[in-house]
Amino acid sequence: MKIHEYQGKQIFQRYGIATPKGYPVFTAAEAEDAAKKLIDETKIPVVVVKAQIHAGGRGKGGGVKVVKGGPSEARSVAEKLLGMQLVTHQTGPEGQKVQRLYVEQGLDIARELYLGLVVDREARRIAVMASTEGGVEIETVAEETPEKILIEHVDPVTGLGGFQARKLAYALDIGKNTPSPKDTIADFVKLVTKLGALFEKEDCSLCEINPLVVTKDGKVVALDAKITFDDNASGRHKDWAELMDKAEEDPVELEAKDAGLSYVSLDGDIGCLVNGAGLAMSTMDIIKHEGGNPANFLDVGGGATKDQVKKAFSMILSSSKVKGIFVNIFGGIMKCDVIAEGVVAATKELGLKVPLVVRLEGTNVELGKQILKDSGLAIQPADTMSDGAKKIVAAVRAA
Repeated sequence: MKIHEYQGKQIFQRYGIATPKGYPVFTAAEAEDAAKKLIDETKIPVVVVKAQIHAGGRGKGGGVKVVKGGPSEARSVAEKLLGMQLVTHQTGPEGQKVQRLYVEQGLDIARELYLGLVVDREARRIAVMASTEGGVEIETVAEETPEKILIEHVDPVTGLGGFQARKLAYALDIGKNTPSPKDTIADFVKLVTKLGALFEKEDCSLCEINPLVVTKDGKVVALDAKITFDDNASGRHKDWAELMDKAEEDPVELEAKDAGLSYVSLDGDIGCLVNGAGLAMSTMDIIKHEGGNPANFLDVGGGATKDQVKKAFSMILSSSKVKGIFVNIFGGIMKCDVIAEGVVAATKELGLKVPLVVRLEGTNVELGKQILKDSGLAIQPADTMSDGAKKIVAAVRAA
């Protein structure tokens, strides 16, 4: 689950991580008031108005504006940003509608750095990444100048060591040209340590500060905040529900979550209905292998009911891109006849008009196949995953 920059900074502040002072706003009038308040409080005549969407590259897309003309200019900028479709390299060409802003104090910046923590699945540890290339997407840095990315792995038993934070500080030359290099290094070490604690305690899958800035007076400050929580830990964090901005989420994915299904929208045209995450990924792979493109990842789980299967069909068909559906079920706990009943009911009730291929295997498989056969519906049976993938790809191409 992703949250907005201002929400991430509120969490940073709880952990003692330095951030610029700022206020979230939802109207142009609130932006004007926030700018006036910041200027009065900080005595700094510059504020920054930032669009709040769940995507990176906001600055390049025109979603971050430095305002030097006072509260009235902040209002004018806010009026232009609110309601706009902000297009960045992460939103796709359709962009994301801006409905929230963050008005923040300006800072006198000397250097921009990158700092991020992520789960390194290959190393099975949290990786702390740092770079002198602040303000640049880390993917671009990794591709063009990988030698500029510094990595330290966190020991799962002892945690992030102070020596590791100091190692990064010296490698970044964090105290360079600051009034008191020792103090700047100490600031950085404390920030990295606190960020490591935050990452673990808040069950993050990503925690990124880009840029992390060093001000001209030598302070280390998080100028941005990007936090993604691990959904698997949602049971430990009831407060996450309050942080979710449903306007930023895929409505179909939210609907699936409420129905107890795992759904992720993709760009293809073949809808997939599968039970089990591993089988779902294998199904998508074999569809690609046969020359097709999956339209979604949909795992109905091991104990889906007839109604959940109908719901799953409805969600798949909510996308106009879907030109065919492949149902691939291995019945262990789930019984193939229950799936077959759900498929037949959904096909009849929804008036299915796209090709449908069903492959069943496992508990009550013969009964399930018979239910499909007796339905009188245009459902193509498949004996294997490969057979099913070939049939649905061929049917979509012929449609």
